[in-house]
Amino acid sequence: MDFILHHYESSPVSELVRIALGIKGASWKSVLIPNMGAKPELAPLTGGYRKTPVLQIGADIYCDSAAIIDAIEAHSPEPTLFPAPLGALARVIAGWAGGPMFGACAVTALAPVADTIPQAFWDDRAALFGFGKERALAGAGHLPTQVETGFAWIDTTLSDGRTYIGGEVPGYAGAALYMLVWFVATTRGDAFTAGKPALAAWAARVAAIGHGHRSEITAAEALAVATAAIPEVETAVDAASGFTAGQLVTVRTEDPGANVITGRLARLSAAGITILRDDAQVGTVAVHFPRLGQMVLPA
Repeated sequence: MDFILHHYESSPVSELVRIALGIKGASWKSVLIPNMGAKPELAPLTGGYRKTPVLQIGADIYCDSAAIIDAIEAHSPEPTLFPAPLGALARVIAGWAGGPMFGACAVTALAPVADTIPQAFWDDRAALFGFGKERALAGAGHLPTQVETGFAWIDTTLSDGRTYIGGEVPGYAGAALYMLVWFVATTRGDAFTAGKPALAAWAARVAAIGHGHRSEITAAEALAVATAAIPEVETAVDAASGFTAGQLVTVRTEDPGANVITGRLARLSAAGITILRDDAQVGTVAVHFPRLGQMVLPA
C-alpha cells in the first residue's frame, strides 16, 4: 500500500516527513492541501484535524509527525529512522525540535515577512494556536536569540566530526532538527548558519538526502484509495486507562482552537491512540494519533 502524504510545500513539519521518506528511499504519493482553513477535501479522512501534514496508508490515517514517523518505520523498516546509538532517544530530540524550538523558529522565520503574509493566514493561526501576527512581531526581538543558541548547540554537537546527529547514518532526530534550519532559511537565508560550519555542512548533507520518489495525485484519488481499503487495526486498549474498546470518544490536541475528532476507540496506550470513524464519503477509516500532546475524553 502506497504512502500518501497530504502536505503543502512550505510546511516545516512536512519537510521533516519528506526527509524521513528520503532516508527510506520511499516511493510516495503527494496531495497538496491548503496551508490554512478546514481543508474540506481532507476532512473525510481525518474528521477535521487541522494540522499539517497527514499521512494516509489505505484507510489508515496518521495525524501528527510522531504518529507518521512510527507508521513509516513500521511499514518500511529499513533503513531505520532510529539508528544506534540514539535509538528511541530520537523521540526526545524531536520533541525539543517540535516544542520550544519550533515556536522560536516560526517567529524568526515569519516575522521579517509578516506584512507580506495574508491576514487570513494570521487569523487562522491565531484561532488554532493563539499565535497571530501581533504575537509574532512581539517576539521578533527575543526569539531569534533562542534560535541562535539552539543552532549553536547543534553546531557544537556536530563539531566532533560526526556525519549526522546520531553518528554516521541519518535518522528521525536529524530530520526533526533539520526542519528548523530549513524553515528559518526560507526567509533568513544563511544568517543563522553563518559562523557555524559544522551545522551548515550537516544541513547540506541532510538536504542532499532528498525526498525519495514523489509523484502527484489528486485529493479525489486519495479519497478513492481510502474508500477501497479496510483499516488495519489491532484492538488494544490499556485496561488502566479507564476506557474500553469500542467506546465513543473524542480526541483533540492541546491547541486552543483544535477541532474535536470523534470516533470509536480501537487502541489506547503510551504508544498512541486510534479511533475508527464512519464517513459517508469514504466509509470506515482508522485515525491514528500519538499519545503525547493529545486529549482523549468520553464523547
